[in-house]
Amino acid sequence: MRTLSYINSWGCYKFQVKCTGNAACSGNPVTVVMTDNCPGGPCASNAVHFDLSGHAFGAMANSGKESVLRNAGVLQVQHRRVPCVYGGVDVAFRVDTGSNPYYFAVVVEYEAGPGALSALELKQGNSDWLPMQESWGADWKFNSGSQLQGPLSIRLIADSGQTLVANDVIPVGWQPGQTYRSVVNF
Repeated sequence: MRTLSYINSWGCYKFQVKCTGNAACSGNPVTVVMTDNCPGGPCASNAVHFDLSGHAFGAMANSGKESVLRNAGVLQVQHRRVPCVYGGVDVAFRVDTGSNPYYFAVVVEYEAGPGALSALELKQGNSDWLPMQESWGADWKFNSGSQLQGPLSIRLIADSGQTLVANDVIPVGWQPGQTYRSVVNF
């Protein structure tokens, strides 16, 4: 997905999209979640470009016309952003499988509320908050230079200025590939 107003921040981006201009389009919107952006190539010529799954194409089609839309290529779509609501589910942090005591990376999952994250910060014990860097998509990373010691706290900062702190969410003895659930959400 490429859209100029959302390209520099990550968090939860849900959109309702519906196709127009093709007889196979039902006119009914489908809700999609943006998982990454498309900064160049075929996306550069359009202010907004959704690269949808085959499932999403089929869901926008009239009954029996799913394959027509899947094979149509580029379609004109209307879109609107919708709230990220996860019904009582708290923010989770999935630790990247490449993480180790000197390199830590996470994907933020189930982040509701304001949507766009402008920053993540990491804290070990009683130390100061340290900035994490956006890695790719919704991945955030931290190169420590020294061995990280759990528990780790993570502070999420939304574009709106709202902050959320998941204290000690990553435990002592954390493992790559594991998901750790907080008890907070926006």
